Amino acid sequence: MKSLVLAEKPSVGRELARVLGCRNMGTHLENDDYVVTWALGHLVTLCPPDWYGPEFKHWKLGNLPMLPPTLETMVIDKSKEQYEVVKGLLDRDDVSDVIIATDAGREGELVARWILKQAHCRKKCRRLWISSQTDLAIRTGFANLKDAEDYDSLYAAAESRSYADWYIGYNVSRAMTCHFDTRLSAGRVQTPTLALMTAREDEIENVTGRFYWTLKADFGAFRASWYSQDNSVRITDENKAKEFETTLKGAKGNISKVNSVPKSEKPPLAYDLTELQRDANNMLGFSAKETLDTLQRLYEIHKIVTYPRTDSRYITADIVPTLPDRLLALADTPFGQRASSIMKNGIRTDLSRLVNDDLVSDHHALLPTEQKPNLSALSTAERNLWELVMIRFLECLSADYRYRTTTVEAEVNGERFLARLTVAEEQGFRDVARDVGRRSAAPDTEEEDCESGIASITEGTEIEVKDVVLKRNATLPPARYTEADLLYAMEHAGKFVEDAELKKRLENGLGTPATRADIIEKLINSNCIVRQDKVLVPTAKGRELVRLVPKQLKSAELTGKWEQRLYAIANGTESEKTFVEDIKRNASELVTQVIENKDKFDPSLMGDGQKSCPHCEWPMVRVLDEEGRVHYVCQRFSCGYEEMHIKKSVGTKTLVAKAVVKESHYRPNNRKTQNGVSAVQMKTHSYNRDDGGGTFADFIKASRERHEKRRH
Repeated sequence: MKSLVLAEKPSVGRELARVLGCRNMGTHLENDDYVVTWALGHLVTLCPPDWYGPEFKHWKLGNLPMLPPTLETMVIDKSKEQYEVVKGLLDRDDVSDVIIATDAGREGELVARWILKQAHCRKKCRRLWISSQTDLAIRTGFANLKDAEDYDSLYAAAESRSYADWYIGYNVSRAMTCHFDTRLSAGRVQTPTLALMTAREDEIENVTGRFYWTLKADFGAFRASWYSQDNSVRITDENKAKEFETTLKGAKGNISKVNSVPKSEKPPLAYDLTELQRDANNMLGFSAKETLDTLQRLYEIHKIVTYPRTDSRYITADIVPTLPDRLLALADTPFGQRASSIMKNGIRTDLSRLVNDDLVSDHHALLPTEQKPNLSALSTAERNLWELVMIRFLECLSADYRYRTTTVEAEVNGERFLARLTVAEEQGFRDVARDVGRRSAAPDTEEEDCESGIASITEGTEIEVKDVVLKRNATLPPARYTEADLLYAMEHAGKFVEDAELKKRLENGLGTPATRADIIEKLINSNCIVRQDKVLVPTAKGRELVRLVPKQLKSAELTGKWEQRLYAIANGTESEKTFVEDIKRNASELVTQVIENKDKFDPSLMGDGQKSCPHCEWPMVRVLDEEGRVHYVCQRFSCGYEEMHIKKSVGTKTLVAKAVVKESHYRPNNRKTQNGVSAVQMKTHSYNRDDGGGTFADFIKASRERHEKRRH
């Protein structure tokens, strides 16, 4: 009898099969003991609303809320062929059991369990749980398989999350779209994330700039900044600032205090996915998705980093004995000398900052594997990201950065001046990045007014102000979010919540490290935010969505509560059934709140310069389909008009050909089309909408009446 090994992706399945010694059989790989197959990510998903009844085909407020007592699964249409391959292998008489080898995490567990559920598989299941894909890790994992039942709670949490997103997402998005007559999508993570950005935009617009002044006195040997008694460098009164400028020049005083203190800075913690995404955005210009995709290749294809989707910056005690082998693997890389030095002098004895079993859940922090990297096989992006991970790994094992800070306080005419000097005594971990000509992502020690001239100054020394430099500054609005800033805000969403208990519940932030990149991309694709150079800017549509959505969905509190309860389900301390019933009640309440909202979606707020629909005059949004073709889509739900533009070269001229993808529901000849979709509808670009209830003529009549009412 044989064990069927179910991986999440073909590349992983083939690697497992190689280590197990399986032969290629076309649709799968096999030997005398194992049959290896794979999913293509998710092969199975939750059924859409219309599966539960024909009435749900129509986007009507009267059909909401949609609360099927249980949610069923179905095979994803584009993945049917691979599902049939997997099911056929599961049904083989010579397959006695299943080894779940999907990604070791919440979503990976869901991928496998839904496939087994859909296939009605009742065979014994075991779990392969590994954090890297080296040959050693794979062999060790297969030698230590766990019973699948040990992960039932993790599966329950994953399924609960999926159920909750279905009930909330479908109901609120349909309610918003129908009630406000425009394409709006809301969700428990994407909407509060968008709200963070719109709140920042509101702050920027509402800031009233004010001038303030700063003053530096030049004492010849050094310069020092003026400080108020409450330690502020700001002078808010212009007359006072100019008075200082006049009276201090040439004035004499003395050094009232000299204080020299040795200080040290511990190495930064290891990377989790979110922290790496932030640094890659700041230092390499990578988007969060680009970082995740690149890191996945380093893990999956090159096998030189551990599991990417980790949410921990710590390692467990059992990883410590493997650190020498991970250092040894760097021998023939630019980090070889540093790794050898650490091996020779010994890994820092105090690893308590890095080793913490209690703060590691599914996976430890990002580390190099024990496999020697082939750097020539890496792309530029892969090499750059790999170097960031290696720098951080070596920093964690290196000595503290030690320095001495000398602070000098001077007094002139009763006014206080401060200057500082910082001198490095031992670079420690800060030397790691310099080895490869990079700067460390760890923040520099903040020391202002670093004046070398104060090194020989002693208390009581008389001084004279040689010159005064007065500088006018202005209070600035907060900066827009970069992708790095937004990832940090999502991870630390609790700081935006006042309630102390909810702050604790939000310790995991908005979303998970594995989903935050997709959330940002989803907001961009739905035209709620746009990238402008290095910053993310909410669009008018995004700001309107946040203005109109129920208050509960704007706050990080909702997802904080959800994630806390999902964590409890994963630990077996809460019931999946109780959680889902609460979610269904919540979905019903949110639909009611949308329907009772008396505000209107204002298309004029979407800005000037937008292309207008030729039929209803609402703004049209420019989108790209999977083949890179430009589409313009009317944002009025009851219109539905869409056209596609294709550039063609004729001789030396470039012409734009226009094709109608969807006719407007306002046009009489629409009766000749099926469900308002023209014959040239693109297979690569479709929208989840319907003509509404009643006959098509009724729908057209109602749409025209609404249109005329808005116009007058």
